[in-house]
Amino acid sequence: MEDALFGVHGKALALRSQRLSLLASNIANASTPGYKARDIDFEKALAAATQQGGGATAETAAESAMGYRVPLQPSLDGNTVELSTEQTLFAENAVKYRTTLSFLEGRLNTITRALKGE
Repeated sequence: MEDALFGVHGKALALRSQRLSLLASNIANASTPGYKARDIDFEKALAAATQQGGGATAETAAESAMGYRVPLQPSLDGNTVELSTEQTLFAENAVKYRTTLSFLEGRLNTITRALKGE
């Protein structure tokens, strides 16, 4: 039922939320020696979550599409977080999250108005 009402956007929102958490974790550990930055390949995760036949849950899809980031300039302490890269990806993902959320809010408003007979 959820897929019929919201299409791909419900799972996309869940995946974007998980990616925001992961990127925030990377930023928080920017000075932790040996910390390895991780990220989710959003397109791969969304494809897994929306496959024909039900697809995976957003959590399972995110885990299967998660990987470690290869730094452009390795740190001497083994930390692979590049703060500017993480902040840029976080901001970009936050904008896309808000866009998806706005679409879903509009969809819910339309359904609510239809149910009220407006």
